Amino acid sequence: MMNRFFSNNGEPADAGRRRFVAGLAAGGAVAGSGLWRGVHASPALAQSPRVLSGNQFDLSIGEATVNFTGRTRPAITVNGSLPAPILRWREGDTVTLRVANRLREGMGSIHWHGLILPANMDGVPGLSFDGIHPGESYVYRFHVGQSGTYWYHSHSLFQEQAGLYGAIVIDPREPAPYHYDREHVLLLSDWTDVDPAALFRRLKKMSSYDNYYKRTVGDFMRDARERGLAQTLRDRGEWGRMRMTPTDLSDVNAHTYTYLLNGVTPAGNWTGLFRPGEKVLLRFINGSAMTYFDVRIPGLKMTVVAADGQYIHPVSVDEFRIAVAETFDVLVEPSDQDAYTIFAQDNARTGYVRGTLAVREGLQADVPRNDPRPLMTMDDMGHGGMSGGHDMSKMKGMEGGCGANMGMAGMDHSAPAMAGDMAGMDHGAMGKAPAQGDPRLIDMRAMTTSAKLDDPGIGLRDNGRKVLTYSDLRSLFDDPDGREPGREIELHLTGHMEKFAWSFDGQKFMGAEPIRLTYGERLRIVLVNDTMMTHPIHLHGLWSDLENEQGQFQVRKHTIDMPPGTRRSYRVRADALGRWAYHCHLLYHMEAGMMREVRVEE
Repeated sequence: MMNRFFSNNGEPADAGRRRFVAGLAAGGAVAGSGLWRGVHASPALAQSPRVLSGNQFDLSIGEATVNFTGRTRPAITVNGSLPAPILRWREGDTVTLRVANRLREGMGSIHWHGLILPANMDGVPGLSFDGIHPGESYVYRFHVGQSGTYWYHSHSLFQEQAGLYGAIVIDPREPAPYHYDREHVLLLSDWTDVDPAALFRRLKKMSSYDNYYKRTVGDFMRDARERGLAQTLRDRGEWGRMRMTPTDLSDVNAHTYTYLLNGVTPAGNWTGLFRPGEKVLLRFINGSAMTYFDVRIPGLKMTVVAADGQYIHPVSVDEFRIAVAETFDVLVEPSDQDAYTIFAQDNARTGYVRGTLAVREGLQADVPRNDPRPLMTMDDMGHGGMSGGHDMSKMKGMEGGCGANMGMAGMDHSAPAMAGDMAGMDHGAMGKAPAQGDPRLIDMRAMTTSAKLDDPGIGLRDNGRKVLTYSDLRSLFDDPDGREPGREIELHLTGHMEKFAWSFDGQKFMGAEPIRLTYGERLRIVLVNDTMMTHPIHLHGLWSDLENEQGQFQVRKHTIDMPPGTRRSYRVRADALGRWAYHCHLLYHMEAGMMREVRVEE
């Protein structure tokens, strides 16, 4: 459907940079169909998309034109709005949402991210329902049995990237365990002028298109002076053999994307109001297709009080990384200044979006510079020890390195053989290799993995600020199930960077058997990230109860972030019958194959 509205299927290498600069100038102006008419502004949710409250809703998926970058482009909207309206519900209510597909062509859908509901209400075409054909409607009706901050988005091809996403706020039945005087929803997202389908094709042809910052001869000379020539040559050789680069932190970044806060570009300066002395609740949602954001408010401490809609023990931080699809609720107490900058830079440090907390409209504070661009290390990818002189050529089947040659003739892909043939490697933290899968879809495998729950992430370590980590997140409640897991499922996150192929256990979605769970069972899922990219993994319909490194329940989430080289486990109670999607929430990774079906059966 989107190809008919987008005309540019390829652009010069600097086009993304020009669009980003244009976005700063345009400030999120909107053209065409009057996208922002009727925007609701209340003391609690100033300058945010329109708020729809109650338990009966009519939502219309349609087309509009927008201008975020100086160019008028087509978008997909809900009720003429991008982002879609904020939906405000109450815990304990039953909500009815009549969703009409007004697109001229293309299946429509809405998935209610993080909500526990019947499978036929989940909104995934081909699994939970047939989708919504053009000119037709679908009625979602379900009981709201939870509270907190969530969001909704399309699960049809690339409609989410084109604008079909919005926030959900569910007011609790009982008072929250903290006080606040005012609140704002802050929905982060990424916008591209490129047809999303064309962007996917570009990634398949040249996955490093946006990686402008590859190391140069000057970098080599500097590293040789600082680290010595032998170590520098060894480091370059290892990366060369792996056919990867330590600057490849994100597949798509600000060279293609313009970052938005509540649908507003940095120059548009989204503003949320406060009165000095108030406690303000900020509901952060990462509704991006592909972007991780690092968020801070210079001059203000943030107290994180909820993660993925669930209350946690409060933790005070200066900064947090929010993965795609995650939500964090934070409390702030602005008092010493009239204006504070809300600053969210992408994890690759190629761009940012900002807004302002202010006592009145029109104010702004200083905007920080992006932090220096980080470099990944072998240790970041789960190859700790290699930079210390490990001879990669001794790894059976990997004579050409651990990169694209993995899977060449003569390599035994069974787990025991791989583990036994890697002489000298540290096997203490190694996971089992994928038992099956297409070796052409796997270009590397992490050798030394760990949970890394106390690691703030690449680019955030030792930056002088207190940064939130997963080890800081502890639910206010004990394990809601109480049983020890009866069995364990281990899955490896696999990929091939050059081919832009992503999968679980080297098997793409279309060729993989469903993961079958028995209704009522308690099990443990262990994820091992064998790739050099970070993946936010989302299991529909069921909670993911993250464990600490001792295997004890720590925090309840709906999206588990998996940085490179990590091995993380979480408990799942199979208490919802039906067919559920299980996938990486990086949109183009999911589309490229990193998705499975989970069936909960009697």
